[in-house]
Amino acid sequence: MIRTAFVFPGQGSECVGMGRDLLALRPDLAGSYFRAADDLLGIPLARLCLEGSARDLEDPAVAQPAVFLTSLAALEVLRGEGVVPDAVAGHSLGEYAALVAAGVLEWTEALWLVRLRGELVATVGDRVGSATVAVIGLRRTDVTRMCAEARAAVGGVVEVAGENEPRQTVVSGQAEAVGHVTAAARVAGARTRVLRTGGPFHSSLLREAEAEFTQTLIATDFRAPRVPLVSGVTGQWVTSAAEAVVALRTQLTSPVRWTGAVESLAASGADRFVEVGPGQVLGALVRKILPDARVHATNTADRLERTVAALTASTV
Repeated sequence: MIRTAFVFPGQGSECVGMGRDLLALRPDLAGSYFRAADDLLGIPLARLCLEGSARDLEDPAVAQPAVFLTSLAALEVLRGEGVVPDAVAGHSLGEYAALVAAGVLEWTEALWLVRLRGELVATVGDRVGSATVAVIGLRRTDVTRMCAEARAAVGGVVEVAGENEPRQTVVSGQAEAVGHVTAAARVAGARTRVLRTGGPFHSSLLREAEAEFTQTLIATDFRAPRVPLVSGVTGQWVTSAAEAVVALRTQLTSPVRWTGAVESLAASGADRFVEVGPGQVLGALVRKILPDARVHATNTADRLERTVAALTASTV
């Protein structure tokens, strides 16, 4: 029976000093993950995770690998304490860490894919002048209507890029059209927040990037999940290597269905959710979707130790 779900965060969870507490608990991770990632990517990712400024982390080419790497380090600390998931899921970028946790990808392969994904999207974002905004306080249907109205009024591309929880919808596309939706949402009483993603993730503007990315996915060794895995794109279970490839391929141009993913986990019995990685963004979203769920964090040494204590005590 599924009880404990590990959920992995995406871009937006990065913070100064992320990973520092994890290395204090497990110094061996500096070599096995952080320095290994430096060598693989050819950038000082370990230093940027541990010592980089907020400005350093504004660059998606740094933020995305850094969040991924910190999530893996947190996963290893949990595993070392005997805490393992009954199921996993990841939000956008977090899906790559979830695939590693489920045994679908080797972490080095996933890191390469994360880097390539970010580069492809950034190239499109620079060319089209993109923007991404979270609309808080309206239903997805209302935001979808506003996107259609914006396309009719100013042209360009603006689409729903994800539903984080029932009253938080993300829109992505060309800046002018996104700005039109932002203004309409505020008139309707919503709050809005600009997300610095570095490109129009989860929108049709990435069709060409999706085609190029697919070639790399085809050349990558995917395996069937060894741990039950829910796709953040479909909100449904992934049961084969082929389905995992499709999930990552379509993720670039398809909206995130995080509400559906969390509800699928809950429908299978999950009532404990561990946010594995920096930040507490996903934990807050899970509480919005499932008010009765028990949510645990790993973004500081104290929180991680409390999470381990709570979950190991519940299995005795």
